[in-house]
Amino acid sequence: MAPWLGLILCLATVTAAGLWAYGAHRWAGAVKALHRSLGAGRIYAPRNGQAPPTCYDPRELEGLPEPVQRYFRAVLSDGQPIIDAVTIEMAGTFNLSHTGEQWKPFTSIQRVVNRRPGFLWDAEISMLPGLTVRVVDSYIAGVGLLHAAVQGLFTMANVRGDGEIARSEFMRWFAEAAWYPTALLPSQGVRWEAVDAHCANATMVDGPLSLTLLFRFNDRGLIGSFRAEARGSMVGNVMVTAPWEGNWSNYQTCDGMRVPFTGEVAWIRPEGRNPYFVGTVTSLKYEFSQ
Repeated sequence: MAPWLGLILCLATVTAAGLWAYGAHRWAGAVKALHRSLGAGRIYAPRNGQAPPTCYDPRELEGLPEPVQRYFRAVLSDGQPIIDAVTIEMAGTFNLSHTGEQWKPFTSIQRVVNRRPGFLWDAEISMLPGLTVRVVDSYIAGVGLLHAAVQGLFTMANVRGDGEIARSEFMRWFAEAAWYPTALLPSQGVRWEAVDAHCANATMVDGPLSLTLLFRFNDRGLIGSFRAEARGSMVGNVMVTAPWEGNWSNYQTCDGMRVPFTGEVAWIRPEGRNPYFVGTVTSLKYEFSQ
């Protein structure tokens, strides 16, 4: 029996390797198509009949809440070029449990564009040695997408549309703007309203979607956290909403801007705070308006 057993194991290994290679190839093709859509959805036309600025002018801070003015002065220098796009590589851990602790390591690469707002997050979560879950999170031309598949083959979640999933993904783009801070300027369409000496609400509109997030600024004037009172997430096969918040830390200077290199994000559920993402930037590559 030993030779036959060895042959069976060899065939099983070859079959699995072939499936994994096919899954990786199919996933790469799907992600490439999404990248094309993200590029096609960019808008270069003037806003309100005027060409958007290509550099930061501190005069546009006039009238903003004091903590917001401190923030921009802390992270931008006069004449800072406006960010057009950025590619972000990260590594960290992801909690797969909605109620407990099931942390798994991940790596990801994310492409972000700022006109119109959009992003594509392509992640690989390691479940076991040799077994991964591929995840795409995106907001492209007003459409949200969450797709997760074991080895890129066996679907665990696949939600796409212009309803709550679009709102959820647009909210992620907005919350992560600390990585591309010029996107938070009034000239880029953000409206700021004072809350107190350390907090302000920011509102942005994209098509039919209008979002407001609470940003809290730390003693150095930097964004320390953000919060939304309701964001949609998939729990099983059901989209539910819950308060959502995140913390920024490990600020560093990159291309003349102060941006956070570490982030932690959590859901606030009835049973308590449920952190699910801790990540650290390993690479930031900016593209600026010209």
